[in-house]
Amino acid sequence: MEDKDKIRHIVRIANTDLQGTQKVEYALTGIRGLGRRTAMVVAKAAKVDPGAVMGYLPDDAISRLKVQVEEKINDTLPVWMMNRQRDPFTGEDKHMISSDSLMTLRSDINFMKMIRCYRGIRHERGHRVRGQRTKSTGRKGSIVGVSRKKK
Repeated sequence: MEDKDKIRHIVRIANTDLQGTQKVEYALTGIRGLGRRTAMVVAKAAKVDPGAVMGYLPDDAISRLKVQVEEKINDTLPVWMMNRQRDPFTGEDKHMISSDSLMTLRSDINFMKMIRCYRGIRHERGHRVRGQRTKSTGRKGSIVGVSRKKK
């Protein structure tokens, strides 16, 4: 019964509060940019059992996970698993997590608007961007993923 009292309900990694009651594999998916497969790779690289409950992990295991997620993720993941391959500005392959992924997405959309490419213009006008049909669908409500400027 003592072990039940020592659980950490919240574990903080990469400026994100993770649930301590979940398994490591699923708890790491709470970080933006990490899915289940990437979480498995990161947990194995940090030498942590992906099936263990996050709140019961010792301090050294959590610190290994922190280092793996925040600093060594680009060295751990294979190139085909990274979410930012061949960055248009630097040309390198990297994996973006948490607020970095949001800022990068926002800057990419602003860059498309600035150079006036087709996708940028569609973003500006609040139309669908990814080639969906618009003749008969999407006539009511807001479009998911594209926000309209308020006048």
